[in-house]
Amino acid sequence: MRLAAVQVRATRGELSGNRSRLARLAAQAAIESDLVVLPEMAASGYLFRDAAAVASVAEPPCGPTWSILAPIAASARCWMVCGFVEAAGDRFFNSALVIDPSGALAFTYRKTLLFDADHRWATPGDSGYRAFDADWGSFGVGICMDLNDDAFVAWVARSRLSAVALPTNWLDEGLSVWPYWRWRLGPTGVLVAANTWGSEELDGEVTPFAGQSAILDARGLYAAAPAVGHCVLRAVIAR
Repeated sequence: MRLAAVQVRATRGELSGNRSRLARLAAQAAIESDLVVLPEMAASGYLFRDAAAVASVAEPPCGPTWSILAPIAASARCWMVCGFVEAAGDRFFNSALVIDPSGALAFTYRKTLLFDADHRWATPGDSGYRAFDADWGSFGVGICMDLNDDAFVAWVARSRLSAVALPTNWLDEGLSVWPYWRWRLGPTGVLVAANTWGSEELDGEVTPFAGQSAILDARGLYAAAPAVGHCVLRAVIAR
């Protein structure tokens, strides 16, 4: 398996610049990769006061973010997973695009276990979990807090996945995130976690993010990002 994770920080609300940065890093990550994972809400930033505020950055699944990533996935013949704010009628979901190697939208995963900040605007996900078969194995998708959900972890174990794609905005709590991620995943599959870094401020409160994107499993840490900075991680793992 040729796996890649993109660590990138979005500037909240600056969609054009964020998407341009995503496209540049995604294209770099896609070279000779089978699966590329980008962060949660990667084009928009994370913290929004309410549904009215998030509406300005929401988009349908086959919207602008898919439009910039789909040609990259098709050109590199790789799978790509990227978090975004999904507009679905009068509801909004914290979702992830799953783009197949032809550039088609294979699935829209909706985050099941919401974090406190999500509850301000997001509807709990109703997509369910899904495994995707590829030439190199199978993978599933969760978003950030889903890794804390025993139901998600049990599904990963039952499905015997080769890899788990995790777009995330994991918070900085002053500790390395890797031991916890490895413990939650257990002995099943390789976790490809793409996190943001830096911080966001909302209503005078600053929320720091951990960075430390990683490709890891119970046996080892194959690639790891620092706490700060844009970067692309790569790992080639035999399964």
